Amino acid sequence: MKFTIHTLAPLAALGLLLATVAPARAQVTEACPRLPGDSGLTWTERSSDAFVICRAVAEGGREVFGLYLAADSPFQPRRANREERGVINGQDIRWYSGEVATDPDKLVRETLLELDKDRVVHIWLHADSAQEMQQSMRLVEELRFEDTRFSSN
Repeated sequence: MKFTIHTLAPLAALGLLLATVAPARAQVTEACPRLPGDSGLTWTERSSDAFVICRAVAEGGREVFGLYLAADSPFQPRRANREERGVINGQDIRWYSGEVATDPDKLVRETLLELDKDRVVHIWLHADSAQEMQQSMRLVEELRFEDTRFSSN
């Protein structure tokens, strides 16, 4: 096939379109809630028929927060670990302190949110400072779960 300006122009336009669409799709998945537009984060997603794990990662690959969507969660909040209050998806929540055994200086917060009778979301935050923790909490409080989907058998 002989390439001319007339055959290359549509290919160049298609390449430009794909280059602009692909980065936008990196943030939007079927199961993870939409991230705040100015967060600078993208989702990585792992799923099965029973659950979805979404990790919000910053440039460079650092996980800022994560969530586990399923019919039930292994996370069981303990009253003795109660910390800050917040609001996620229009619901009042309580953050609970946690720990990372391999990094005892890491600040950890977790919460459990009931989305409906068949879905819960366990959310966790890991931070190196109180300021970083507050920023992560603000981002999580902007999440909306109305459009999140996962299948269960």
